[in-house]
Amino acid sequence: MPAITQRMGNRPQALRRYLQDGSDRHIYLRRGAVVASLVGIGAMAFTTLLQTGVVKRLPDPPVGNFDTKKVNSSDEAYSYGGPDSPIAITTHGVNMVLAAIGGPDRARRQPWLPLLATVFAGAQAVTAAKYLFHTMPKVDKAWCPYCIVDALTHFATVAFTLPESMLAARHLARRR
Repeated sequence: MPAITQRMGNRPQALRRYLQDGSDRHIYLRRGAVVASLVGIGAMAFTTLLQTGVVKRLPDPPVGNFDTKKVNSSDEAYSYGGPDSPIAITTHGVNMVLAAIGGPDRARRQPWLPLLATVFAGAQAVTAAKYLFHTMPKVDKAWCPYCIVDALTHFATVAFTLPESMLAARHLARRR
């Protein structure tokens, strides 16, 4: 890993200092993406327990049409070859890696990093929107509060990645 860090133009000490103590706008947004991803992981950890049989039920709000078991036991939830919650956890992990790689000038030096972060988070947000606005209300006819929280974290992650991605796109456009 040290060789990769140095090839990317960041000494490990400088990268550590920036990630831990930096105070520019982009590091705050990158930290926001990390926090949103951790919240999503937390929500999906509960549904993973349900989907893998570790627990048989999860608490639902006492009002409304909430049925976490129905939503997370649906054919759609297992249509990826296994339960979808561990997959969502993995995508959140990738979001955190993409937020943590690169120094303060990565939009200029490695513009592909912020662009990849936005594209990857955007694909997740599209999937989350499908679940939130189509699958739960129209197919499952039930809601999962954990899934709603997870969908919102995917939307937030896209929002956190956009400003730096736009800066990276401007840098790429200037190079041409």
